[in-house]
Amino acid sequence: MELGPTVLENIALAGNSAHVPDNIFKPFIACACRGVLLEEERNKIEENPQFKDADKTSLKAAYSGLVTLILEAAKHDCNEESISSILEDCKFTQDKIKIFSNLIMSQKPQLQLLLGKIGSSFPHIVDVDWRLDYHIKSHQLEKVNSAVYLISLKTEVPGEKELKEVQFSCSLEQLQDLVSKLKDATKSMERIAQM
Repeated sequence: MELGPTVLENIALAGNSAHVPDNIFKPFIACACRGVLLEEERNKIEENPQFKDADKTSLKAAYSGLVTLILEAAKHDCNEESISSILEDCKFTQDKIKIFSNLIMSQKPQLQLLLGKIGSSFPHIVDVDWRLDYHIKSHQLEKVNSAVYLISLKTEVPGEKELKEVQFSCSLEQLQDLVSKLKDATKSMERIAQM
């Protein structure tokens, strides 16, 4: 998991007792976690009376860094060691690392479930059926002699139980072009995966 320098600076603010005092650290972490999980709890740090004595600018920046870390840790399925490593780099004390790690690890399943529901994704192709029709002649022309491929893609849309079908027809040249583009896309994905 890679975090940008601004995010790391904001996380370091959360671990610095001058910006987030030790007595409000645990409620602050819990507030950040609730803010991720519950929409009505987002950005409640300004209204929370526990945080009234802390510098609001530093608190907002620290909150932003922690929320980013919480989401990225859940997204990448980080373990305690990798989270601890990031927090150590941000100068967190061992006590604060333990508090943060325990809270995140206990909330990770709910966070991952929430992340799974975010956004839209394209349907996944799970099966292909095809048929070749050969047209010898038509009612307008005496001799046609052309092949037409009828393709049926069965797709699975995340969150839906039933498969959907996408059907189209194409000529031999169009089918060859489609296959060529799919091969190019596969090669591009393989190159990206090797980086």
